[in-house]
Amino acid sequence: VQLQASGGGLVQPGGSLRLSCDTSGFNLDYYYIGWFRQAPGTEREGVSCINRYNGNAYYSDSVRGRFTVSRDNGKNAVSLQMNSLEPEDTAIYYCATANRWIDYSRLCDPDDYRYWGQGTQVTVSS
Repeated sequence: VQLQASGGGLVQPGGSLRLSCDTSGFNLDYYYIGWFRQAPGTEREGVSCINRYNGNAYYSDSVRGRFTVSRDNGKNAVSLQMNSLEPEDTAIYYCATANRWIDYSRLCDPDDYRYWGQGTQVTVSS
């Protein structure tokens, strides 16, 4: 199982970025997949995750309405469109996946995700 996140960069407040996560070694149809982030001095947090069974997406309160996650099973990839970016969004963003059962209440808990890619840095600053 391999994941590779890309698309990070420096953007001004109010700007947009699109992150991509390319995967290999597994069939995305049968895995949970999500985006997580970690800012300096903070714990890793779930940003947006997709339920493997129904394709429904979860968003954290801090990004709901601004970020959109999408999954392309044909390409075994997932993306995160980030709009109206704020300085508080500055962090390293990671994609991760898991195939063991995850209760809906924990859908975006980093502790439930086994496989992680290298992160991509997102910096929102003027």
